[in-house]
Amino acid sequence: MNIYTIVQLVNTLFNFYSTLIVVYCFMTWIPMKQGGLLQDIAAVLDSVCGPWLNLFRRFIPPMGGIDFSPVVAIIALQLVQRLVLQLLIGILV
Repeated sequence: MNIYTIVQLVNTLFNFYSTLIVVYCFMTWIPMKQGGLLQDIAAVLDSVCGPWLNLFRRFIPPMGGIDFSPVVAIIALQLVQRLVLQLLIGILV
């Protein structure tokens, strides 16, 4: 594995997690049947995305029924992504 592959893999993982957060947010708008497939998918996404989002939900209350914590969570994730990639490039080069 060369340096570029490692950096690309880490970058892809961060982007995938950001995409999961966006999908989770869209799924909260969909009405779901009890015990249905969509509810199972939403439960998995909640267990994956929930811990990161809950960090921001503690400090950012919903305004007018709209939860803005996913926006802040994605921005924070992007900042962490940049920091990790810069550290990786600095260590590996």
